[in-house]
Formats: sequence, C-alpha cells, structure tokens
Amino acid sequence: MVFPVSVTLPFDNIDQPEEFGTMDAVREVGHALEEAGFTTGTVTDHPAPSSRWLDGGGHYAQDPFVMLSLLAAMTTKLRLQTSIVVLPYRNPFVTARAVSSLDVYSKGRVSLGIGAGYLKAEYKALGVDFDSRNALMDEYIRAMKLAWTGEDFTFEGTGYTALGNRIRPAPIQKPHPPILIGGNSRMAIRRAVELGDSWAPFFAPAAVLSMARTASIAEEEDVDAALAYMHAHCEKVGREVPPQLYFAGSGMIGQGYDTQEFIDQIGALRKKGAAGVGVGISADSRSQWCDLARDFGENVLAKLE
Repeated sequence: MVFPVSVTLPFDNIDQPEEFGTMDAVREVGHALEEAGFTTGTVTDHPAPSSRWLDGGGHYAQDPFVMLSLLAAMTTKLRLQTSIVVLPYRNPFVTARAVSSLDVYSKGRVSLGIGAGYLKAEYKALGVDFDSRNALMDEYIRAMKLAWTGEDFTFEGTGYTALGNRIRPAPIQKPHPPILIGGNSRMAIRRAVELGDSWAPFFAPAAVLSMARTASIAEEEDVDAALAYMHAHCEKVGREVPPQLYFAGSGMIGQGYDTQEFIDQIGALRKKGAAGVGVGISADSRSQWCDLARDFGENVLAKLE
C-alpha cells in the first residue's frame, strides 16, 4: 500500500499567471502528481486577506472548491484536500453542499481539512465574529454531519435555523468525507478527538508559525507531548480509536533537495504514528515544478516502505 504523501498545489502563485494560472497548468500539475505517485493535492483558503498581511509575507489563495473541482476534472486517482478551509467563514450548509457535490462528481476523492483560522481582518471583512470562531467550528462540524446524511435535518445554529431541510446527493464516502482538524494547539487536538477523523498539525518551528499564531511542533519532544495529550483526551472522552495523524509542512522540495533527508524524516514521522505527511514544492516554472514532483516520486515516494 502506498504511504500517503500530499503536496501543496501551486495555483496560489499569482505572480506567474502564465505558468500557474491556466487550465493547462491544472492539467499538467495533476498529471505529474498522479504519475509521480502522490496521493493528494491540497489547497488553502483566504477569500479576502488583508493587504497588511499580504504585504508582510502572506499569500493569496484561489477558491478551494473551484480549484479542487478543476483538479478533479483533470485527474482520476488524486485525492482532493482542503488544507485548510477556514470553516467559520461560510454557512455550514453551503460548505456541506460544496463538499457533497465534489465528492459525488469526483467519485469519493474528497478529504476536508478544516481550521479556525487566525486572520482577524479577514474575519471582519467576511462579517464573522473572530472571538466566536472556535465555538462556530464545533457547531458547524455538527451541522455539516447532519446535512451529509442525505435525510431531512433540523438544526438551530448561530444566526441560522434549519427546520426540515435536505441536501442530496449525499457524499459517496460514508458517513462523510474524512474530516482533518488542522492546528497545533491543544484546542485543535481536543476537537480532533471529539469531532474529527484525523488531526493534522503543521510540522514547523516557532519562527515559521509566528504569523499563524499557533503552537510550534518542531522537535521530537513536541510531537511526543502532543500525542500524549491526544491519547489522554481520548481516554477522558471515551474514544477507543484515536484520530489518525497527518503531518503537514514536512519539508520543501527544491532544486538540489536531499532525497535521503526526506526519506529519513518521513520514516521518523511514521514511527510516531503518522498515517500521512504533506510537502511543498518550490519552483520557478510549471515545467520545473512538475519535474521536481516526478523526481520526488522516483527517488523518495517509490522508496517508502
């Protein structure tokens, strides 16, 4: 069985629209990833980031469900993952509808990575209360799970009410596409245990995560402490099988990258219980990006046992 390795898709690179902003780019990237043996392509979510954040090192993001729909049309095996959708930004039934449609038309390839986000200015622009984001996260997950049954549902939410509504077709994956809870905090771990299928921390040092305002997970001790907390919370709430563990940010593939370093790092994370990891690719052109993906497939993915 192929060990799951996801890769961040390059379509947020708006500085080179001729390289990464076309349907040709979606097709070539999708084909390269499937040929290389990557299991998943991931997209981010920033519908209206502040200029201050962008000018300070942030990044643009295409609409996640649009991009994954385009990718679905160009591929047959690649899983389609949000990493992450900021769940409180949208009414939960709008998100449930998008996920269900994509899962049906892609024949069950969706994985829903979700998080609470951290950009106060973006929350304000979208008319959502920033301080309520964590409560909304938990509420929206429960609302979506009801909607995904395909049956009539009733739900009293924050500023909305469903009194016998229905969303069909329901997702192909049962009971719903996998829910990956993003974030390094203890709150994210608790949410993964109580409401998620997987926990998806971002493996990076504090300096890298300072903009994201989340806890650092960079050393072996950080991983051990987080996993100990997760297992303790499972015991506390009576969850017998803990969430699966997916590590994002496990490394950046660039020109001259060290293949053995990646093999060793992924191996170490697997020993910690990782069921999958995520990587990025740094390239100046579409052809270079695809070449690096194929090279990684041949020299790293093919050697993961």
